[in-house]
Amino acid sequence: MGGPPKSVWARALTYGGISMLLGLTQGLGFNLVNNNLPWIQGSLGAYPSEAAWLATAYTATNATIALLAIKFRFQFGIRLFGDIGLGLFILVAVAHLFTDDLRSAIAVRAASGVAATALSTLALLYMINAVPEARRPMGIALGVGWSQLAAPLSRLVSSDLLEIGQWHGLYLLEIGLSLLCLAAVNLVRLPPVPRMKMFQARDFLTFALFAPGIALLCAVLSQGRFVWWFDAPWLGWALAAAIVLLAAAVLVELHREQPLLHVRWLSSADMLRLVVIILLFRIVLSEQGVGAFGFLQAMGMNNDQMHGLSWVMFWATLAGVVGVAMTINPARVSTPALIALLLIAAAAFWDARVTNLTRPEQMYLSQGLIAFASALFLPAAMLAGFSRALRQGQEFIVSFAVIFGAGQSLGALAGSAFLGTLMTVREKAYSAQIVERLVLTDPQVALRARQYAGAYGGVLTDPILRQGEGLVVLGQVATREATVLAYADVFRVIGVLSLVVFVYLLALRLREDARAKAAQALVTKAA
Repeated sequence: MGGPPKSVWARALTYGGISMLLGLTQGLGFNLVNNNLPWIQGSLGAYPSEAAWLATAYTATNATIALLAIKFRFQFGIRLFGDIGLGLFILVAVAHLFTDDLRSAIAVRAASGVAATALSTLALLYMINAVPEARRPMGIALGVGWSQLAAPLSRLVSSDLLEIGQWHGLYLLEIGLSLLCLAAVNLVRLPPVPRMKMFQARDFLTFALFAPGIALLCAVLSQGRFVWWFDAPWLGWALAAAIVLLAAAVLVELHREQPLLHVRWLSSADMLRLVVIILLFRIVLSEQGVGAFGFLQAMGMNNDQMHGLSWVMFWATLAGVVGVAMTINPARVSTPALIALLLIAAAAFWDARVTNLTRPEQMYLSQGLIAFASALFLPAAMLAGFSRALRQGQEFIVSFAVIFGAGQSLGALAGSAFLGTLMTVREKAYSAQIVERLVLTDPQVALRARQYAGAYGGVLTDPILRQGEGLVVLGQVATREATVLAYADVFRVIGVLSLVVFVYLLALRLREDARAKAAQALVTKAA
């Protein structure tokens, strides 16, 4: 076992490198599957709605396990926490190689969400220890930022991995990286921290109520746009059960002297505003996954054809992570968020000009801006909430970590649900409008149908069959154009929503500045 490096620079490079390795491994574990669901569902013989359960299972467990994981770390130490977490992560990655049906794949993904919590925590702690105490904000920014690089990287490497062994091939890379992580954290240990008794018997009652409630919310948000919101009665029952379970968890916590979740603090106006901003931010950041990549896939693009775009996103994300780490001011954490919102709005309105000829090259600028913006937001939100929790006491860190993780997860799912539903509704509306005007008595429509039919002249001799095929192609073109118009609407809505959140956050910033100036004036007057 090795100890920490002696020199400052050696310590920074060693701990920082391990933090990056841990963050990338955790991020790839999530994104390699989520960004390749259309291909994975073919390997598993699943429909899109069934394959979506893979992402839901991971998100549901990852969003709630922090409720116990942080207490475990405080009570049993970071060494045992890291060894168990990394060991479980390796076992889960290996288990993916032996899953050939949807049910077992969902179970393994749920376990993967639990194991990934250890990697994200270790990535943050190693980065904090890589920098001097005075630069802790920079350490936090980099520690939470490394995993964001995995989103574009996963699209760059996934095609080759899928060719090696279909969806099992995705996990060959993850197994190798997780073994490197295990070796690294055992060679260079984190400094020990004092242990304290954290767990109480009623903690597990709260978890037994809170975790299923969040899981049911994740299921509703994930499945609603596939099975459609008002066509599947189980969605309503699941939502009702989630509300009951979460309300019961809140009631239990309100009557505890040492609660697991500090509900009164979390329901304060300051924390509620932070949670709302996190949720809204995650919704507008869905412009990239649901919006841009969804549009390009609808136009027939795959990951191989989007390599250039993925590289642009990677370098933009890296620039954002480094930039926010070097410039973030704990007293002004809203500044990166305000800049990010303006960038997202500009990119969304730029993308609203899409046509059926739009290709990845036309989205380099807009998606680069959004990748840069997403890297600005996450560290700022983490630092804003973390500083508030520390001011209250160490026991409040658990509450913030849970709300931050759940807010991130539910916000991402809500963004996908909202934008996916909006796209479906607008596509149906535009399709109806276009089809109404496609009448063969119109000379231009008749000419276009004959042109499409002519393409089958070499293979179909029957003119009636050729005309039928021409009409089928015409219908496909109409659907494609309706899809393009629907995505343009989605981008406009994201742009408007980004500006609304910007105005709201700016108003909060101006109010805080006014209060600070008023308080300073009173102090000066009293002196």
